[in-house]
Parts: sequence; C-alpha cells; structure tokens
Amino acid sequence: MSSKTYPTSDFETQLFAAGVKQLIAIDEVGRGAIAGPVAVGVTLTTPDTFATPWPAKLCDSKLMSEKQREDSFEAVGQWVEQWAVGMSSAQEIDKIGITKALALAAERAIEQLRFDPAATRILLDGSHNWLGNRSYGVLVAVRPKADRDCVSVAAASVLAKVTRDRLMVELAERVPGYGFEGHKGYASASHIEAVRSLRPSSEHRVTWLDRILGIESK
Repeated sequence: MSSKTYPTSDFETQLFAAGVKQLIAIDEVGRGAIAGPVAVGVTLTTPDTFATPWPAKLCDSKLMSEKQREDSFEAVGQWVEQWAVGMSSAQEIDKIGITKALALAAERAIEQLRFDPAATRILLDGSHNWLGNRSYGVLVAVRPKADRDCVSVAAASVLAKVTRDRLMVELAERVPGYGFEGHKGYASASHIEAVRSLRPSSEHRVTWLDRILGIESK
C-alpha cells in the first residue's frame, strides 16, 4: 500500500483553526449491497483528539483487509471522543429509497452523540449533502474522497464496516443458505445463485433484486 493512501488530519486541522470545537465525521457502508442494512458510522473528535496519534495503518475501510479492520476496531473506537453506528433496514430501503435511508441511518447515529450544534461541524464523505434536513442544525462540509483523505472519516468508515460485517455474520445464522457471512450482502455470483434458488429472504432489498437482477420477490 502506498503511503499516499493513508489519510491525514489536514482538513480537520483547518476546520478547528476556523473555530470549530467539535467535528462529526460521517461515512456509510453497504450502499451497494443487495441484502442487509445500510450502515452509517459517525465519529466525534475535538482538537484534543489529535494530540494523540491515531491507530497505525488506519485508512479507508475499503483499503484494509477484514483482519486489519477487526484488529484496529477497538483502538479506533478508543481514539475518537465518541462514535456510533446507525442503520436502516432492507425494508426501509425498499420503502423510502437508498438516499433517504442513508439520511435516516445517519440521524440514528448522530442522535447517540453529545455535542453543541453551534460549535460543531459535520464532515460528510461524498459529492453532495445526502443528510438533507437530518443534520440536527449542524453545518455540513461535504468532501469527496473524505474517507480516503481525512482520518476522522476513515475512522468512521472502519467502525461502520466492522459493525455491519458482524451483523451480517449474525444474520447468516438466522437466515441460512445465502452465505451472508462471506459476501456480507453484496452481489457475488454465489449470492445471486442462492437468491435464484431459495428466493429472496426478509433481509433482501427486493426492489433492487427486481430492478437490477430481474429476480421477483415472489
């Protein structure tokens, strides 16, 4: 892995220098899956957080192996001041669509944090503000590739990814036959074959199956 793939605290430092006292960093996982929830991780940091080195090798969860994510999970959670993960279920995604489901999951995560909205800024990974009106009145800074470039967002991505992956392993025991423990709900060849054979489960995003794969729920 090139050193260029590791995030820095440069952007966070700029925000703190501009007067921000608390920073809520947000990233999502599971957007492109065909089964299971979408998860949104949030971390809250302050200038004091960055006085302590963040965990070694921390970067965007997509650039880490499953073992690396699991090994760093506890240390990442301890490094930030606060963190939470919110989720929206497959049924909610089918009902309201993925963008609104992401915002709902983010709201569920943010409401678990303690912060002063007037002294806080949200740092959101993405190209647009998909939070909508669910930011609790906090100003939102949107930054493409923030999960790659900003360490607070990378931390949120790891916490969200590990939390969701662990849930998918649990779902594999409750809803056997689909291999959730391996592909974590994404559209692998074995997963698609299992859906065609067994039909969709209660954990599948049936509107996605119909639209993308041509698999009807009944």
